[in-house]
Amino acid sequence: MPVNHLQKATISRLNTLLNSLAEQASLIDQYNTQQQSHWLIENNNLFSPQLFKSDSDKYSHYVIEVKTGLTEFQRLSSKITSEPHHEILAKTKLLHIEQQIMAIVNALKANDAMHLAAERSYNAYKEYKNKKMRNKQSQYQDIANTFMASSHQLYQKLSEHHEFERRLLDMINEREIKRQKSKQSETASQLSNEVLALHQRLGRCRKAITAIEKEIEFAERKT
Repeated sequence: MPVNHLQKATISRLNTLLNSLAEQASLIDQYNTQQQSHWLIENNNLFSPQLFKSDSDKYSHYVIEVKTGLTEFQRLSSKITSEPHHEILAKTKLLHIEQQIMAIVNALKANDAMHLAAERSYNAYKEYKNKKMRNKQSQYQDIANTFMASSHQLYQKLSEHHEFERRLLDMINEREIKRQKSKQSETASQLSNEVLALHQRLGRCRKAITAIEKEIEFAERKT
């Protein structure tokens, strides 16, 4: 049976409205994809799953779903006279379509506010990441400064011990020469004892040098 004039007017009005919404939705979808903050909400449903089957961040997809629903409403309306139970289905479908359209209209109006909130969240997230990076860099710098200070001290200490080693060797050589030239056994014996004591000190010095070199190697390996 043909659709009556009231139903035709309703379908025509809704088609006109949906065509207008489709244009708005397309423009806003393009605008949204250019916003850095959009990635924060692009995985979120724009509407309740009870209201729409679509799962998208694009308004256009929801408008298409409503258009499909309007086609179904038109089909049901054409069968109301021959099959009376279709009238209830048609009214239910029309109510659902009107709710969907109202939801889309409200969402399009709220798009700027929603993205402004997302942008604020995005900026807060960026600031958090930057602060975290600055803290990390500061920690690395502190570690580097500590290592440099520690490394400098170790190399300074190593240099001092090498200098001490050189002086001990000079003292040993000096006393060896004196001992060899000495004609008095008592003096030679005293010089031998001094040489022995200096060799003991030299041994401890070289042991300390080895320990410092290991400390430097360990510190450099950690970095």
